Formats: sequence, C-alpha cells, structure tokens
Amino acid sequence: MQISQALSLLPAMGCGTWAWGNQLLWGYNESMDDQLQAVFNLCVSNGVTLFDTGDSYGTGRLNGRSELLLGRFAREYQGINKEHICIATKLAAYPWRWTRQSMVLAGKASAQRLGRNVDLVQMHWSTANYAPWQEERLLDGLADLYEQGLVKGVGLSNYGPKRLQHVHQKFAERGVPITTLQVQYSLLSTYPVTELGLKEVCDRLGIKLIAYSPLALGLLTGKYSERGPFPQGIRGLLFRQLLPKIRPLSACLQEIAQSRNKTMSQVAINWCICKGTIPIPGAKSVEQAQENIGALGWQLDSSEITALDQAAASTDKKMVQNIFQTQ
Repeated sequence: MQISQALSLLPAMGCGTWAWGNQLLWGYNESMDDQLQAVFNLCVSNGVTLFDTGDSYGTGRLNGRSELLLGRFAREYQGINKEHICIATKLAAYPWRWTRQSMVLAGKASAQRLGRNVDLVQMHWSTANYAPWQEERLLDGLADLYEQGLVKGVGLSNYGPKRLQHVHQKFAERGVPITTLQVQYSLLSTYPVTELGLKEVCDRLGIKLIAYSPLALGLLTGKYSERGPFPQGIRGLLFRQLLPKIRPLSACLQEIAQSRNKTMSQVAINWCICKGTIPIPGAKSVEQAQENIGALGWQLDSSEITALDQAAASTDKKMVQNIFQTQ
C-alpha cells in the first residue's frame, strides 16, 4: 500500500500516541507496557492508524525505546485495521549526522527497532538556520531512502514555506514526492498557518499538514486552573504565565464543549481537523485515548469555528514556537 493510500484511509485525525515525542518516556517504567499496548489497541480498533515517533525519542539510557515499543505494539495487535497501521518516524539532524549515508543508516536503524520498514520517514528539523551545508546532505539521504524502496513516503517537520518549496523542488528533480509536513499547530499556535501561510502552500503542492501539540501541552484541555496545581518544571512555569492570558479562549472552548456535550480537548482537536490538518495528540492512558477519539465523527459548524478563530486571535500570549521552525 502506498503511503498516500494509507493516509487517505485515516479518519480526519491520525492519533499519534507518541506524537510530541518524549511524553511516552517521561516517567516511563516497564509496568507501563501493558497500559500503552491497550492505548495502541484502542486507537487502531477505532480506525486511528497513524502513529508518529522519532529516533530521538528515548535516547540515552532508554535508547530508541519509543520505536521499540511502537514496533512491538504493532506486531502484537491482532484486531481490525491491522493492515492499515501506518508508522511514521522522524530522523534527527544530529551534529554528527552530516552525510547522506548517515541518514540512510539512521532509517535502517529505525526500521530494525520497529521490526518493519518505516512507512513515512521525516526530517525532524531543518538545519538551514545554522548549518545549511549539513541539511542538503541529510535531505539527499532522506531521498535515498525513498529511492531505495526502504520507505513508502517522505515528509518534513518544522519547515516554513520558503524552505518547503526549496526542498520540494530539490526532491521533484529526483522524482521524490513530499507527502507530509509536520508543524506545531493549535488554537494557541496558529503562526504556521495564519502568518507563514503554510496551509495554502501545502495544498498547492499536494502535501498533508500534520499538527503536533494540538492541545498546547494540555493548556487547551480545561484540566488546569490558574490557581494550580501546575505541572512540574518549565511546563509549570509556562502554564502560570499563559493560563491567565487565555481566559477568553478557554471560555469559548468551554461554552462550545458544553453546547456540544463534548470536552474542551475534543473541541480543540476537532478545530484542527476542520482546518484541514491531521492532529496528532498524545495519550498515555486508555482514558486519554478515548477522549481523543471523541473528537471524531462530528464537525464544528462555521459559526463555532469563527468564534474560536476570533478568540485565538485576541489571545494576549501564544505558545512559544519551536526554535527550529524555519521561514
């Protein structure tokens, strides 16, 4: 099955249980395996078959753990939609990866950890802002993976329209199509679409836009209050700063959620779907996965989308953009 066919078989949302990367491994322990397998099974049985990971997720002591687990879950799952499981991974632009062959070897290593060929391989981030000479070689290696039949599709992550069009032309000369572009996109991070105009460029080039962090690290779930408690570390500091600033947006989300008999998370994810993107929210429990799945099978109407757009535009403070996001 071609990667384009696999993506077309998805519902509007591809559930990236491992999207936004290390959340699978924060506080990870061996006893979580069965719980994560149950999350995977629930997603696939409900037609959510796109899973996104990266070779940089679970480094060090847990080297490659995310890919290893995802590969195991895919093998052990025996229910409906098994043949439609689509595994995407992102290859990191590490400083020590600077030849095209290093990318080919990285792709093969990911496949070995997964126990199967990668369906969609993506460049995790662009080095154009600090090492453009490195990026050209890595892109050549990414295209090599496709030409050698080691992957079904190629995608990018954290690229802006200028770099995207450059890479698109580069790949087109080799007959390598770009299937997807992954960027940080949510009601608190509209920058890639509203300011960079990425959706229009992707539509013109036939590229599907994947939205990572569609719940803004949990800020759009309604599960956190300005009074706390807050998450630990930098995330908690961010929540303290942002929650008071996003009251109008939170109120709008809550009002629509109540009128729809949905949760705020489901409304926020459905908004991404209505914008023509494939959101990839994370889930570490069956309850979280069930809530994400509740974003499917219905659609916000135009007045609700407009209200959310206006609330998002009037928000005083937005999410910090990924430092690797290019123009």
